[in-house]
Amino acid sequence: MLENCDIKTRWGAVNGLIERWLEERQSLIVQYCAISGIQKAQKSTNPDRLQKFCQLLLDYVSAGHFEVYYELIREAEAFEDGSADVAKTLLPKITAATQIALDFNDTYAECTEIGEPGVLAKALSQLGETFAVRFELEDQLIASLHASHREQVA
Repeated sequence: MLENCDIKTRWGAVNGLIERWLEERQSLIVQYCAISGIQKAQKSTNPDRLQKFCQLLLDYVSAGHFEVYYELIREAEAFEDGSADVAKTLLPKITAATQIALDFNDTYAECTEIGEPGVLAKALSQLGETFAVRFELEDQLIASLHASHREQVA
């Protein structure tokens, strides 16, 4: 995507990509809270709403792995300051969190009946804990591979 541009242009493009992705994260969190809140208050969740949440979850996770992380690493490599090495530690941990999100999606994306409310509540709780870990790791990745170069391109 950004192979033939100078480092300042690359940084700006990656910054825009990150901003859009973090907006998608915010939407994911809002939908998660809505579904979790409905689950607790009503003891049932609308399958259509859950399917839409799963699609947003899948879009977010996919964008991270196939766009954002890739561009972050390429940007960090362009700076040649060793910051790309951080990805070697963080990406395996993020991938573990991704698997939990994908398992949730596999279970509920095509669900037409929610079934036992307690089972969904437990799955949502585990997913929420996974989000907390994943978002922290992603923020570390962004800080180390992108934000740390802000002054160099200013």
